[in-house]
Amino acid sequence: MKRRRPVDRRRFLSGTAGAMGAAFFGRFPLGAMAEQGAPPAAQGWDAGLVRHLLPTVSDSRILLKVSFDRALSTAPTLRVGGATVVGRMNDTAGEHWQFYATDLEPARRYSLSLQGSDGRALCEPWPLSTFPSPDARPERFRMLFFTCAGGPGGSYDGIGRRQGFLPTVIRNRLLRRALSFAPDAAVANGDHIYWDLHTWQGENAGQLSASGRMSNFDFAETVFGASNETAMKAAAGPQIVPVYGSDFRSTPVFFLQDDHDHWENDAVTDDIASFPVPWFQLQLARATQQLYYPEFLPDATRPAGLPWSSASGRGDLSESFGTLRYGNLAEILLYDVRRTMTLGGPNAVFVDAQVEAWLMARTRASGVGHLVHAPSNPFGWSAGKWGEWYPDILDRENTALTTAVAKPYWQEGWLKQHDRLAQAIGGQPERAPLIISGDLHAIGVGRMHRAGQVNLSARPITTVLSGPIGTSINGFPSVVRGIGASTPAHLDLEESVAPVEDHGFTLVDFLPDRMVLRQFKWDVDQQSLDAIDRLEPFYQTELLRPA
Repeated sequence: MKRRRPVDRRRFLSGTAGAMGAAFFGRFPLGAMAEQGAPPAAQGWDAGLVRHLLPTVSDSRILLKVSFDRALSTAPTLRVGGATVVGRMNDTAGEHWQFYATDLEPARRYSLSLQGSDGRALCEPWPLSTFPSPDARPERFRMLFFTCAGGPGGSYDGIGRRQGFLPTVIRNRLLRRALSFAPDAAVANGDHIYWDLHTWQGENAGQLSASGRMSNFDFAETVFGASNETAMKAAAGPQIVPVYGSDFRSTPVFFLQDDHDHWENDAVTDDIASFPVPWFQLQLARATQQLYYPEFLPDATRPAGLPWSSASGRGDLSESFGTLRYGNLAEILLYDVRRTMTLGGPNAVFVDAQVEAWLMARTRASGVGHLVHAPSNPFGWSAGKWGEWYPDILDRENTALTTAVAKPYWQEGWLKQHDRLAQAIGGQPERAPLIISGDLHAIGVGRMHRAGQVNLSARPITTVLSGPIGTSINGFPSVVRGIGASTPAHLDLEESVAPVEDHGFTLVDFLPDRMVLRQFKWDVDQQSLDAIDRLEPFYQTELLRPA
């Protein structure tokens, strides 16, 4: 098998990709760009020509997103057991491919292998299992949850000495520690790519930033096929490839997009709003997903016609709304809270009405032991941001949230939808209500007893901030927003773990009679790198199913 060749730095930095790199990674020497995008060395597995490999599965399907060290002029093939799947090119250069296998057996451990058109292996074979069928009765299921793994790699010179975002090599180390607990699947909830080429604070909010002016993106053209594609890869690749590499090849992972994945933070002025998403930024978000991480596979209980869900040449997939179903033991509802948000005042929504109807129907349905909501925008906490469920805004004089001042451009309908969902989630008679969210760069656990006029005291909703893998030195939200994740006035929230802005992740074990939740954290300013490899839970709780 061919071994990995070093990245050609001159080729990588040529043309507009180099210009984009100079802008996006302005804090780094230009010569470091190739290193920023290099995959981590695979442990105990020959990656061959594979740069990154991210799979997702259901009970009968497998979808892989793969990129290679060099462009392939003819389609590679994937062997899944005894079946052969021809790859589909996802870019225009032949560097990015997807493989979509259908009609597979549930709960089967398959041996997978990739071959070039000449029959030569592109990497070592590896195992990947499908999920049990929806009516199967598994005894245990372990899930990994994390958020905010993106951002350009920063530098680290020891405890308390770093610049920028957490270096990608450290993010990879955190994920490898998480994988050491052998989760059956993972949810990466939002903020995989930080574009932020527009300013979102200050006098020039909404205008092109200095990096944006240097990026060479042509907003009037398509993403694929010219300089925009090259620039997009130069910006996005170094935020995905070195973080994941091929480490998740045997662990299905479900990616949700959030505000940064759509180019911007959630900001608005009289002149410009980052949401609903402008067309070019939307195409960047879609193109990045197409190249780097899987969409959501079909589910018989999810309407095929939900927004951003369609049958196409790349398969019957959904970009924004997914289901993770593991037998009759657990179901996780995954929904992007940004893509369909509207600005209709009392009628505004974060998720489209048909999506809400689907969420309600699944929440009220029987037939599954545990049901978890996993939205991209958190339930339970606020940082006074515009694009939140809650109307609270920062009172800078008192360094606290307040509703005494109207939050500009906030939409009343968002909160109405929040309360409808909370009422349904808290109203489950046979399950412990649980929400695990992304977005806020913190780790926390709370019990929601009230949401406005919705009384949840009979069965409080446990709401969880899953923990960020990568965060800038400017801790979020406390440093950037001036306040940490705080309880909004609309809620009665009992905090079991007050939000802490350390790096970390959450593991949930699903058992027939309970869910066991464990949270892990690592303090970059207080702990050594070696401590990552020894992380143990700092908080654990059990959520029992009602008798």
